[in-house]
Amino acid sequence: MNNHLANLFSDYQSNDFYCELFGNSQRGLRPDTQAIIERLSTLDPERLRQRAQDAERELYNLGITFTVYTQRDVIDRILPFDVLPRVIDTADWKRIESGVIQRVSAINHFLQDIYHEGRILKDAIVPNELILENPNFRPEMRDLQVPHGTYVHVSGIDIVRGEDGKFRVLEDNVRTPSGVSYVVENRHLMQRAFPDLMEGTGIEPVSNYGQKLHEALIEVAPAQVLDPRVVLLSPGSYNSAYFEHIFLAREMGVPLVEGRDLIVEDSRVFMKTIKGLIPVDVIYRRLNDDFLDPQVFNSTSLLGCAGLMDAYAKGNVTLANAVGTGVADDKAVYAYMPRIIRYYLDEEPILDNVETHICREAEGLQYTLNHLEELVVKPVGEAGGYGITVGPKASQEELESCRASLLENPANYISQPMINLSVCPTLAEDGIMPRHVDLRPFAVTGKETWVLPGGLTRVALRPGSIIVNSSQGGGSKDTWVLRSSRG
Repeated sequence: MNNHLANLFSDYQSNDFYCELFGNSQRGLRPDTQAIIERLSTLDPERLRQRAQDAERELYNLGITFTVYTQRDVIDRILPFDVLPRVIDTADWKRIESGVIQRVSAINHFLQDIYHEGRILKDAIVPNELILENPNFRPEMRDLQVPHGTYVHVSGIDIVRGEDGKFRVLEDNVRTPSGVSYVVENRHLMQRAFPDLMEGTGIEPVSNYGQKLHEALIEVAPAQVLDPRVVLLSPGSYNSAYFEHIFLAREMGVPLVEGRDLIVEDSRVFMKTIKGLIPVDVIYRRLNDDFLDPQVFNSTSLLGCAGLMDAYAKGNVTLANAVGTGVADDKAVYAYMPRIIRYYLDEEPILDNVETHICREAEGLQYTLNHLEELVVKPVGEAGGYGITVGPKASQEELESCRASLLENPANYISQPMINLSVCPTLAEDGIMPRHVDLRPFAVTGKETWVLPGGLTRVALRPGSIIVNSSQGGGSKDTWVLRSSRG
């Protein structure tokens, strides 16, 4: 660490990982972050720790929590917040933004195709059985037209940066991605706790997310509706992301409803109110496909609304995200995304995938079994970091258990090399320490795609951990996208 930097970072070492604030020794210091480093380094460490504690207390008092379900308890927790921001310069952000827009476009083309002509399957670009036997493929969506060909209205694309400084896509979240409320609330928290730090820094705003989402949902309303009414459909207060549902409904200025608040009559959806039934034209649903309509999917579901799919199929209501998008959320389908991008857009991927071995294929399975201790093995349908085996950090017993699972059901797994994720300076018990981070930019698509500048930076708070998920002990940071000098 350079001597001219003041006390806060005097003992900080990134341990040869790429540092999101400082760069790395091979590539040199990042010139774009120097002014921010100098401003941060003037902060008194004890005062910083006090402000951090105040910030976490404020999160809890505001009810900004997620729910952790264990075998014995249901616990509301805050997502731990680290006060040292992650900084993204203009050039890096332009690459991320264009890469996310390209990826969302390809995914929408892919979903339109597999539910209509199926050209990509006939041309054997993607294996037939991978799609048609996928539990998230919904035959009910065949030949159903969606406005503007937009199936994925809200997406969260997980991105990592390796030791070479390059961004790569780790995962596509296109069912009901969560976490955007933390992006906005983290920024509000920083503005209240550190106005002196942020003043004059030139950071892209994030507070207009609700407005942008509402505008996109209006764009995809049924064509015959002149003044569309939007609602947000939540499973209810026991859902782990219920805070976010309240937050987004408030930000958009739309009603928050549960399935019991809706009714379908004559293939039209209505919201029950004390003044009578009010038509609903667009439903931003935070409810998985299985629970949407007990007449079509899970017959025991009390969370959805009977007849919803009939209204949807007749074009009388728009569901965002569309039913059946989970097939593009699959980790095995992810492995084919570079081919999907080339097939539909005739372009090279702007953001590469992490190298991926598909265990349903004999070659991928054999490679995974032969290199188990070097790879990260993931179940294709899980989220939240569950079921992952990190080979280099796993015990012999864990490796053997993973091997047995792979042999029993290889189609359920992919494997990837362990990426040396970039790090960010993070306030830990023993000072400012490097902790691994990823990034989830959120994209909103109506007629076109807009990407929220920044996204959710998740940080692995446990020393040495690369698991950033909140359910596995991760936290978050405010993400600062620097305005261009022209802006």
